[in-house]
Amino acid sequence: MSRAHAAIAAHASADVARHGLTLAEFGILEALYHRGPMLLGEVQRRILVSSGGITFLVDRLIAKGVVERRACEADRRARYAALTPAGTELVARIFPEHAALLTQVMEGLTVAEQTTAADVMRALGRYAAAD
Repeated sequence: MSRAHAAIAAHASADVARHGLTLAEFGILEALYHRGPMLLGEVQRRILVSSGGITFLVDRLIAKGVVERRACEADRRARYAALTPAGTELVARIFPEHAALLTQVMEGLTVAEQTTAADVMRALGRYAAAD
């Protein structure tokens, strides 16, 4: 599992690096693109980084002009992360190519095998997280 993950991650990392992004930064952009503005804690759980890590990554994306922080009206302590217009344009431009690359990398398995692998990994992850 680790070797397969590392090989796939290497392709994914190299692809987003062409756009000056790390895989974690791209993960944030992709989550915000598909889900809209999200609380920082929600983004953190979705991309599996520490609370300090999400702050660091969002700060970097703000410096690049692709993400902004927004206040939460219901809770003054909470902050949302949201794409800027430049961030939306960037993800809209690079996501289709990235998805195509991942599809190509996964062609070592049939569609049925990909579905089975995803189901098995999801079940294993849920079981391991329940401990």
